[in-house]
Amino acid sequence: MSARELLTFRNPYFAVGVGAAAGLFVLTALVGFVVLPLAQSHLQFAGLWDAICSSAGLPRRSATPEALEPNQRRSEAVLTPTTVPRASQEAIGRGATLAQRCAICHGPTGISRADSPNLAGQYPAVIYKELLDFRSGARTNAVMSPFATGLTDQEIDDLALYYGYLPRLPAYHPRQQLPIPRIVIYGAPLRGIAPCGSCHGSLDNKPGSPWLEGQSEAYIKEQLRAFAAGERSNDINEQMRNIARTLTPQEIDEAAAYYASQPPEIVRRAD
Repeated sequence: MSARELLTFRNPYFAVGVGAAAGLFVLTALVGFVVLPLAQSHLQFAGLWDAICSSAGLPRRSATPEALEPNQRRSEAVLTPTTVPRASQEAIGRGATLAQRCAICHGPTGISRADSPNLAGQYPAVIYKELLDFRSGARTNAVMSPFATGLTDQEIDDLALYYGYLPRLPAYHPRQQLPIPRIVIYGAPLRGIAPCGSCHGSLDNKPGSPWLEGQSEAYIKEQLRAFAAGERSNDINEQMRNIARTLTPQEIDEAAAYYASQPPEIVRRAD
């Protein structure tokens, strides 16, 4: 049998091979573009290319964030290993004096009795960035914005160093520890979502990302929903907005409940 005769449908082996390949293509197309989208009813696709991008774990065109509103500002914070100076007793003392004005919301020991974030033991770079964003208007809040407007660069450094110096204490709203949800430890690779723990602890920490253990469940939910809706836009490179837009309501609830149930990690300082 010549080579030309091998590559014809008169050859049963060639015909079976082509038929099997075509059938496999049709089957995978049905699974990828019909079955999986139906199984993920919370996702909205703008078209075929949108579905292909989502299946490949790439950013979807429909998920591209809209341009910032004219009154919205981007974060001006640039975080490097030397952004926040090394702690000194003088800086911590000045920060403790300034923090007396923060105690009504964040607690006298940096642990809130309400749903404000706990600041005791938080990474100094996180507090520095958020205060800088409140001062510049990149992040807004009815209480924090007026307070941060009058802060100098040194006062922002002092507050960051003071709260970073405080020990991490148990929260005022203890609850039974919950098992770690998949979104925290594994993320959702098919939707381009990295594990929460890869930035916020558990697996690793990204500079500027806060530790979340023991934080208020209501506060975490509120921030994730604000990122998803574009109401909060001070995340660097829009990372949190892109993630929050893709999270399901159940994943937001599970992540917030899990972090709120965890005791803070004890940080030991060298004397």
